[in-house]
Amino acid sequence: MTDPDKAKRFDAMVLPHLDAAYNLARWLARNDADAQDIAQEACLRAYKFFDGFHGNDGKSWLLAIVRNTCYTWLQKHRGRSREESFDENIHGDDPAFVDTLPHNNPEVLLMQQASKRIIDTALERLPVECREIIVLRELEDLSYKEIAEIAEIPIGTVMSRLSRARKLLREQLERQSADLQS
Repeated sequence: MTDPDKAKRFDAMVLPHLDAAYNLARWLARNDADAQDIAQEACLRAYKFFDGFHGNDGKSWLLAIVRNTCYTWLQKHRGRSREESFDENIHGDDPAFVDTLPHNNPEVLLMQQASKRIIDTALERLPVECREIIVLRELEDLSYKEIAEIAEIPIGTVMSRLSRARKLLREQLERQSADLQS
């Protein structure tokens, strides 16, 4: 494959999934700056090894690379201070997007933002393997089969981890709710 062909194929198969790559890295690393570095490193690795990719599912392939890159990065940087964690209120919610919402009622928007903060906080408190499974299934809407391929685990393990992750998330949300009421 010539380099222009490789670049065109890579652009078509992988680049549409950069947001998903960053999203997974952000939730695993729990830090915006680190997630950007991890996603960039994963894309470089994906391009380097793209000649060996012969499938049709660029998203799953890229997310598997992001996952592996992230875990390698986390091992290398374990114990490093986590002074800046990801905060959706600081790093997300483009005002241009908010203006397009059908319910532009300030009270509704405030309630939605509060709910999102509560869920994000609960999700951040989950163990990394639970956070990973929830992000891949609920936020990236991947199938059990795709998650199994990315995480290199059997589908049955995906289902049991997802069940456990949902239970832990529910418990975390209940704990937060109780804290808010007291």
